[in-house]
Amino acid sequence: MRTSPWLVFTYTVIILLGLLIALPNVLPQSVLQRVPAWLPHEQVSLGLDLRGGSHLVLEVDEADLTKERLQSLLQDARRVLREKGIQPKAVVRSQNQIVVTLADAAQSDAAVTELKTLANPISTGLSAGQADLDVTANGATITVGFSRAGIAANVDNAVQQSLEVIRQRVDQVGVSEPTIQRIGANRVLVQLPGAQDPSRLRELLGSTAKMSFHMLSPNNAPGPGVTMLKDDEGRSYPVLDRVEISGDRLSDARVSFDPNTHEPIVSFRFDSAGASRFAEITRQNVGNPFAIVLDDKVLSAPVIREPITGGSGQISGSFSADSATTLAAMLRAGALPAKLTVIEERTVGADLGADAIKMGIYSGIVGFALVAAFIFVLYGTWGFLANIALLIHTILTFSALTLVGATLTLPGIAGVVLGIGLAVDANVLINERIREETRKGRSAFAAIDTGFRRAYSTIIDGNMTALIAAAILFFFGSGPVRGFAVTMALGLIISMFTSVAFVRVAMIEITRRSKLKVLNIRPLIPFSPYDKHIQFMKARFFGITVSALLSIASVVLFIHPGLNYGVDFRGGIQMAVRTTGPADLGTFREGLNTLGLGEISLQSFGDKNSILVRAQRQEGGEEAQTAAVTKLKAEVAKIDPTATIEGTDVIGPKVSGELAWAGILSVVIASFAMLIYIWVRFEWPFAVGAIVTLVLDVTKAIGFFAITGLDFNLTAIAAILTLVGYSVNDKVVVYDRMRENMRLYKSMPLREIIDKSINETLARSLYTNATAFLALVPMAIWGGSAVSSFAIPMVFGILVAGASSIFIAAPILLFLGDWRRRHAKAVSATDEAVEIIPPEQGRPRKSAS
Repeated sequence: MRTSPWLVFTYTVIILLGLLIALPNVLPQSVLQRVPAWLPHEQVSLGLDLRGGSHLVLEVDEADLTKERLQSLLQDARRVLREKGIQPKAVVRSQNQIVVTLADAAQSDAAVTELKTLANPISTGLSAGQADLDVTANGATITVGFSRAGIAANVDNAVQQSLEVIRQRVDQVGVSEPTIQRIGANRVLVQLPGAQDPSRLRELLGSTAKMSFHMLSPNNAPGPGVTMLKDDEGRSYPVLDRVEISGDRLSDARVSFDPNTHEPIVSFRFDSAGASRFAEITRQNVGNPFAIVLDDKVLSAPVIREPITGGSGQISGSFSADSATTLAAMLRAGALPAKLTVIEERTVGADLGADAIKMGIYSGIVGFALVAAFIFVLYGTWGFLANIALLIHTILTFSALTLVGATLTLPGIAGVVLGIGLAVDANVLINERIREETRKGRSAFAAIDTGFRRAYSTIIDGNMTALIAAAILFFFGSGPVRGFAVTMALGLIISMFTSVAFVRVAMIEITRRSKLKVLNIRPLIPFSPYDKHIQFMKARFFGITVSALLSIASVVLFIHPGLNYGVDFRGGIQMAVRTTGPADLGTFREGLNTLGLGEISLQSFGDKNSILVRAQRQEGGEEAQTAAVTKLKAEVAKIDPTATIEGTDVIGPKVSGELAWAGILSVVIASFAMLIYIWVRFEWPFAVGAIVTLVLDVTKAIGFFAITGLDFNLTAIAAILTLVGYSVNDKVVVYDRMRENMRLYKSMPLREIIDKSINETLARSLYTNATAFLALVPMAIWGGSAVSSFAIPMVFGILVAGASSIFIAAPILLFLGDWRRRHAKAVSATDEAVEIIPPEQGRPRKSAS
C-alpha cells in the first residue's frame, strides 16, 4: 500500500501554511514588527471579555421616531393645504396619525390628492414602490398616518443614519478599533475596546443631540404653541415651539474656556445659510431672550444684547471638561434621526480581561497536556502520532480563526479545549478499530485500511451531531456564545483532516518504511477492556429506574428551589467589584440596600477581594436600568473609595425575554434536528431511543444547575446544547456497532447483539469520555466565573452521557426492537391466516333442522 506523493505534498503544504498563519498569534508585537511584510501578520482578534472594553446594544425607539416624523408631517400637511386654498377647521395629531377636519366636505377629494403628495415611495424590501403613508377620508375628516411598511422603512432609514452618526461620534472622542454594526431590524451593536467609561458612552451614544434655537414666550406662561422646558438646575422656561434655526446648520463645535471664570464652554459656528439666518433673528429680537435647546432640555437662555453677525456663539453652563467634550463631539457629528435606547450593556475591565486570558491559556495548556499524556499511556509510541495530530489540530484551529476573522472569547477558548477532546475521539475510534482488526489476524496494511474505513462513518455521524448543535448555537446565540460555536465547529471540521486524513497517511508511511507485518498498538500500562462478556441488559431495569428517579428529582429541583437565573434571562444588573483588602459583604449589603432598587444580592467569587453585586430588573424600562447603574456605582464608591468596578452587565427586560425564548427554542430545535438525523441515518427505534435518553440527560443537567446554584445564563445554554451534541455523539458510536452486528448476526437475539455491541465499544466509550473529561477539568477548576457555567456542568454531563449510552439508550432500543419484532410476527401470522382460509369458509353456516 503506497500513498500518492502528491497527497503527501498537499498535506505538508496545508500544515506549513497553517503554521505560518497561526505563528503571529504567539509572537510579541515587537518581534512581529520585524517580520518581513510578505509573511502573515494577522492575529486572532480578542473579545472584550479578554482585552476589556464596553459592549452596548442600542435600539431605535420606534415610538419616538414616529412621533418626530408625525410632527414634521403635521407642518407639511398644513402647508400643502394652505398653498392649494383648502381651509381646514383643524389639523391635529391624534396618537399615531394626523387628523384633518375640513370646513367644506366638498373639498375632501382635493385634500386627499394633495396630502398624498406628502408620501414617499419605499425604496427597499418587499414593499418597494409602495407609498409610506395611508390617507383615508370619511366625509370632512381625513386621517393621514404611516403604514406598517412605512414605519418599517422609517426605522430602516433611521438605523442606517444612526450607524454613520455613531461612527462619527466615536471617531470624535478618539476610540481605536471600534466595532459598529447593525444587528436585526432596529438595533446597532457598538463594541469599544479599552478602559471606556460606560456612563460617558451611554451619554455619547444614547443622546439624540437634536439642537435647536427658539425664542421665549413674552408672556412667560404656557399656552398654545408654547412648551415649558427645564435646564439642568430645574429652572423652567416658556419656549416657543417654532424652531428659529436648527442644529443642522452648525458647521463646527469646539471646547474652550471662559477667560473670566475659566469654566469649560462650547463654542459653535454656523454654515453660511445658518449664519445669515442667525444674524436676522438676533437683529429682529435685540433685548429679547432666546433658548438653546438640546433634546428638550434648555442649555442656556441668554438675552440678545446686539445683532450677532459673525455666525458663531457660545454655550455655557455647568459643564465639566468631559461633558463639554462629549457635547461638542455630538454637535459636530450631527443629530441622531431618532432616540436610541441602550437595551444591553456589558463592560469588562482591562485587568479582568488580562486575568481571563491568563486563566484561559493556563487551563487550556493543562487540558492539552492531560489529554496528550492519556493518549500516550493508551497507545504507547503510536500515541506520539495521535498527539502530533492533536498539536496540528490546535495550530490549524487558530489559523482558521485568523483567516475567517473570528473573535476569540473566553467561551471560545473553552470551545478550542472541547474541540481538542472531541478531536481525540476520532483518534480513539481509529486506533480501537485497528486494534480490533489486528486481533482478528489481519496484516498491518489490511488492519489500517479496514480500521479507517469502518471508523469513518461513525466519525462522520458523531461529528455531524455536534455540528448541528454548534450551528443552532451560532444561530440563536450572541456575543461570546457565538464565538464558542465557531471555535467548536472549526475544531470538528479540522479534526476530519488531522485525525483521519493526516493520521492515515502518516500510519501508512511509518508502516511501509518500518516494513511492519503486524500493527501492534500497545498501551504503556497493561489494561484490557476487550473481549469482555458483560451482560449489561440484565441491569436494564435498574439503570432505567435510577435514571428516571434522578430525572424526576431534577424536575422537582427545577420547580423548587429553581434555577439561579443570571441577568441574561431575568434582566437586571450584575456588577463585579474588586476591593484593595478583603471585602466586607455586610457593609456593602447595608449600604446598597438603602438605594431603593429592590432585591440586591451579594456574593464573593474568585477570592476575598472580589464580590458580585446583583440588582433586580428595574421598573420603568431601560432608562430606569441606567439610573440604577449610576446609583450602584456611586454607592460602591461611597462605601469603599478604593473599590474598582471590574465589569458590568446590564440587561433590559426586552433583551432578557428574547434571550430566554431563544435559549428554550435552541434546545428544542437541536433535539428535533438530532431526532431527524438519527432517523435518516439509522431507523426510528434508534432515533426514539436517542431522544428519550437525551431528555433524561438534559433534565439531569438542569437538576445539576439547580442543586449547585451555578448561574443559568447564555453560557449554560451553550453547555446544554453542547451536551446534547456530545450525548448523541456517544450514542451514535454504540448504535453504529449495533447496526453493523445486526447485519452480521441476523439470527442472533437482539439482546445478545446489544450486549455484544456495548462490550465491543466499551473501550472506546471509556477512553473518549476520559479524554473529554480531562480536557475540561482544568477549565472547570481554573477557568473562572466566565466559563464555570459551561465547564462544570459539561464535566458532569460527560459522565452522565457515558452511563446513559449503556444503561438507558440500549435498553430502550431493546424494548422497541422486541416490540417491533413481535408486532411484525403478529402481522405476518394474520396475513398467513387470511391467505389460508377461503372467504366462504369464514362465513357462518345455517344449521340443519
